[in-house]
Amino acid sequence: MLLPLAVFAQSNKLTKADKIYGLSKFWQEVNYNFVYLNKVDRAQWDSTYKALITSIPETKTDYDYYREMQRFCAMLKDGHTNIYMPSGKDFEPLNTMFGDYRFFIENVENKAIITRVNLSKKDEIPVGSEVIEVNGKPTAKYIAEDVAPYISSSTNYVLQDWSISKLLQGLEGSQFEIKIKKPKGQVLNLKLTHKRTEEKEVFPAFPAESSLLDFKWYPNKLAYVALNSFDDQKIDSLFITKLPELYQAKSIIIDLRNNGGGSTGIGSYILKYLTNDSLLYGSRYSTRQLNSAFKAWGKFTSAKDTANNEWNKKALLTYQDNYFYNLDYRPLKNQLSAKRIVVPTVLLIGHNTASAAEDFLIYADNQKHMTKIGRNSFGSTGQPYLFDLPGGGSARVCTKKDTYPDGREFVGYGVKPDIEIIPTVKDFMANKDVTLDAAIDYLSKKTK
Repeated sequence: MLLPLAVFAQSNKLTKADKIYGLSKFWQEVNYNFVYLNKVDRAQWDSTYKALITSIPETKTDYDYYREMQRFCAMLKDGHTNIYMPSGKDFEPLNTMFGDYRFFIENVENKAIITRVNLSKKDEIPVGSEVIEVNGKPTAKYIAEDVAPYISSSTNYVLQDWSISKLLQGLEGSQFEIKIKKPKGQVLNLKLTHKRTEEKEVFPAFPAESSLLDFKWYPNKLAYVALNSFDDQKIDSLFITKLPELYQAKSIIIDLRNNGGGSTGIGSYILKYLTNDSLLYGSRYSTRQLNSAFKAWGKFTSAKDTANNEWNKKALLTYQDNYFYNLDYRPLKNQLSAKRIVVPTVLLIGHNTASAAEDFLIYADNQKHMTKIGRNSFGSTGQPYLFDLPGGGSARVCTKKDTYPDGREFVGYGVKPDIEIIPTVKDFMANKDVTLDAAIDYLSKKTK
């Protein structure tokens, strides 16, 4: 059995003191600032830290050190709390390239399905084949033991997506032995070593690169608008240029499936044109608040002391690292003088609809002419605190909790669609976008 072992010389510049300091720095910042600390098993968190004080200085390379830091971070199960590797070849794993072979793996029906392969291997490894074993372990077991423990995610379904897409990730020289089950049932055994693939062509070919905003028409005056990022304010201007056409639409599809977020204000600017409401209600925010004196008093405060006593209640909660400050809440004023576009509208969402794109969904939650179709959103947002780690790496810790205006939580759960559509392997092999098809069918019935 082959193991994912890198054979090339790797950086080992960090001292044992550096490694312990970086570990302790992260542990400290989580304890002070992580907004979801009340959801963490503190005994397990602290005992793991204590064990790592002994083991982490003995990691053989700086890459191994950062991998152990990522495993520690993943215990927090938060998509906005992460450990980032330093830059440079020693820290840049390959994911799809194995010299003569190149293939991409995605989660389809909770299976590790090969969705693209380098052109010369398309007959040997047909698209739709499933990776069923890695290094002598069934794929599910290999993910549970060797992949998922290193990934920070707020939701189990995103953890599964990323675990499958990173199933064979490793530094150049890493080796894997895998079994692939082809669509017709034949099993192929491969021994692979990570090495850059020279062949550029893949099958099926990569789609044209998405624009910041994509626009097209479907029959019956159905307008399709893909908002692919809220990271660049230019998308607001691009949307404005489409208004003369959009005013002709009988219905609209807003595709947010590939929108990983950016600025909440960029997305809400567009939403203002899609509703008649004068007020838009976005997320409520809260953050942990530490007052050292209250924490000191809290050590000598019991639950019975808090009855009808706000001072003691604050003291006890602060001592328990569970006192929250609710940030001022104000709905967003929509004083737009321009004509609005209020027609039957579908919001396409999925596992990659994240952060500021989820904020867009919260603002749109009470819009009766809007229907969400697809799959749960990413389920993670917030305000991370960023800081440096030894050797050029960095970390971030989420400091802000976001909820629906009424307090419902979506971090850790995702914004749920009104109509759920789960693509199958057959859909993928037939190159069918069943989510988009469902939206078109839904709106065609609404506008008859």
